[in-house]
Amino acid sequence: MVRLNEIRAGEVAVEPPAPTDAGLVFIGRIRTPWSSRLDCPRQGRIDGPTCRIEIFQPWVPALAGIQAFGRLEVLYWLHESRRDLVRQSPANDGTTRGTFALRSPVRPNPIGTSLVGLVAVDGATLLVRGLDCLDGTPLIDLKPDRSLFTPLAPPQPGDFEVGDAV
Repeated sequence: MVRLNEIRAGEVAVEPPAPTDAGLVFIGRIRTPWSSRLDCPRQGRIDGPTCRIEIFQPWVPALAGIQAFGRLEVLYWLHESRRDLVRQSPANDGTTRGTFALRSPVRPNPIGTSLVGLVAVDGATLLVRGLDCLDGTPLIDLKPDRSLFTPLAPPQPGDFEVGDAV
């Protein structure tokens, strides 16, 4: 069952350190059918509803060429998520796991990511399917799906390194 901000049996919250400015800039806003975390899907579905990604100026020119990709990785700020749990009980049964072993939106830096299908590009707006965030979610970044992307820049030495490294 989805929850809002309660702490479940066995979960552990900490007092997070004061934030420092990472220079994060929201480049747009995401429009979805979900206004409540209680209704929002846990994971996006590629056959889910069509959602809009609205890109702010001055970032609109950065969309040039994006229509060549059928799938995009969307990174967004989970602005309504708490940030203080280090152990969570997703099944609400008292059994806990560390936050970094979960895809929960409750994280020290609540960055969400979805692989979406690109439906259309209309000026500063992308129509996509596969999101799992609230209406009005701030957009952090867009990238072609890395599994479908071949780098355009010439190779560099690290591209060919294999084996163990420390």
